Amino acid sequence: MSVRLKGDKEISKVLTIKQKALQINLNENIYGTFAEIGAGQETVRNFFRAGGASGTIAKAMSAYDKDFSDAIYGIETDGRYVTQPRLKNMLSYEIELMEDRLSRQKHPEKLFFSYANTVATIDFSKKFKGHGWVGVKFQLDPLEGYNEIIIHIRFKQTNAQSQQETLGILGVNLIFGGFYMHDNPKEIVKSLYDNIEKDQIEIDMINFSGSRFTYVDNRLMSLQLVKNEMTNAVMFGPDGNNLLPAQELYKKNILALRGSFRPVTKVNMDMYEKAQELFFKEKTVDKKKTKVIFEITLANLRAEGEINERDFLDRAELLCSLGQNVMITNFQEYYKLVEYFSEYTKSRMALAMGVYNLIEIFDEKYYRHLSGGILEAFGKLFFKDLKVYLYPLKNHKTEELLTSENLKVHPRMKELYKFFKYNGKMLDIQDFNPDILDILSRNVLKKIAVGEDGWEEMLPAGVSEIIKSKRLFGYSARRSAKKS
Repeated sequence: MSVRLKGDKEISKVLTIKQKALQINLNENIYGTFAEIGAGQETVRNFFRAGGASGTIAKAMSAYDKDFSDAIYGIETDGRYVTQPRLKNMLSYEIELMEDRLSRQKHPEKLFFSYANTVATIDFSKKFKGHGWVGVKFQLDPLEGYNEIIIHIRFKQTNAQSQQETLGILGVNLIFGGFYMHDNPKEIVKSLYDNIEKDQIEIDMINFSGSRFTYVDNRLMSLQLVKNEMTNAVMFGPDGNNLLPAQELYKKNILALRGSFRPVTKVNMDMYEKAQELFFKEKTVDKKKTKVIFEITLANLRAEGEINERDFLDRAELLCSLGQNVMITNFQEYYKLVEYFSEYTKSRMALAMGVYNLIEIFDEKYYRHLSGGILEAFGKLFFKDLKVYLYPLKNHKTEELLTSENLKVHPRMKELYKFFKYNGKMLDIQDFNPDILDILSRNVLKKIAVGEDGWEEMLPAGVSEIIKSKRLFGYSARRSAKKS
């Protein structure tokens, strides 16, 4: 991989942690502070060990005591310490302190940075493996503003010392990436695992900000995390900013809808609205403590070969414009999605799906890798009293509507299907809109591509205008004008 910074030679290989730290130390302009809380001072240790650190490290500190930490960085409104706001406060405080104490007239060429982490390593009972926030705030030109890269990590190792060492390596990778790979954010994401195995640590959120990253769409950076197998699920909100799944899903009721949403149609939104009505009728479901997720699987994004990033962003743009939370996952099987949700909540969960998806759930081929086969999968899927809200499918040849009452599963699955159906695990959505059942996303997409009329009426209000104004899904005003 190629990395650059003004005044340095170009390199085109993965460097060791010592080489990365030394290269930063030998750059006479890079100068900053390290503030590490919760796992020792492992990142700055690598810079001390590499040699030549006196020109790089302005200060290294670790305010472990909570009262002392509060005296420096202030008290967070939620009273917690391992949070993104805490990390951002640490980064900003250290930069402001450095700007205040060092004269720009004396150091006109200095590129200031602050690196910080606030983490909780594995507990003594080893039930909680730990997690943390890591970030760097840095300049690439003395006359420019600061850039920022913030990530959230989940430890996988079961030994505190190993976790500390891994965190130290990750910190060096992050600082090095910011200074030397800023022109290629995707490579920064990949480089975070340089000299680290993926079974050591999980990165489940990343956000880029600042003048050099104004062109970066953080939703696309989220996709890189799943694509590169750094995590199994990422999430972003209606404003397009990446969200931490653990924080968003914690103790929440969850209603999830899986689909391609290519593009999102009236059928998708009718399913969402009707399923949400059913979900809110459940006695234990509190609207204020409910999170609705529109989920797209990585397999769906790869349905036509390699992932088309423009196509992914088009889907994300529409769902965000409709005020929805979007999740990209690596879970092809539904039971894995439910298991993932169960890591963060014990509250009520439900899935909204079409008849075709339910038929696939009862296909044994998806569970051959499990020792208990489909029975094991269904045990994991429904053990949390999960509900499935089923949207009907129209047979366009016979005009028949397929529901839970008349759909056909494999003969071997009939008794299993009856068991779950008649135990209240599946509910048919009754008050659907029969006038929209002929709408298929693939037909809408085809009409948009060839400039055929009529696709606008198949989409929720306002969506066609967004597609046209932002030229999504290959829309061409010229092509449409020619057709008309």
